[in-house]
Amino acid sequence: MLPNQQLNNKQNFFCRATNQQRIIAGAVFLGIATTFGLFALAANNKIDMGWWFPPCGFKQRTGYPCPTCGMITSLLAFSQGKVFEAFYIQPAGALLYSIAVVAAFLALFTAVFGVYFEFIRRFFAQVKIRYIIVALLVVVAAGWAVTLTRALAAGCQR
Repeated sequence: MLPNQQLNNKQNFFCRATNQQRIIAGAVFLGIATTFGLFALAANNKIDMGWWFPPCGFKQRTGYPCPTCGMITSLLAFSQGKVFEAFYIQPAGALLYSIAVVAAFLALFTAVFGVYFEFIRRFFAQVKIRYIIVALLVVVAAGWAVTLTRALAAGCQR
């Protein structure tokens, strides 16, 4: 590879962000940071968020966890920095929160420095949104399988 080609490849790693993109990125970062901050306060009993998240109706009716059972508990653990505990409680939730942390970092980078990574633009240009939705559904289903298996195993031990 010629030195000139290497320089061109390095220049294509970042792209300039418009002011609108910087504002959107800042809003994304603030939204994610606020969410984690509120749940960190709730986990430390500084605020009560129980009225926002009532008990799971599916679990009350059937006795089995629903696909999203454990997501809030996992988010509470994750927001306190207990990442491994969050993965144990609800693996799908902790994976999604990990992705949110990476997205928040990239959004902050874009908002502050006015540049974003070119590979992100290429990724979303090449991958159709329906594939992302299917991937999210598969992750949630896998997390449900783990929590359901754990609940069934606990029921057999009684």
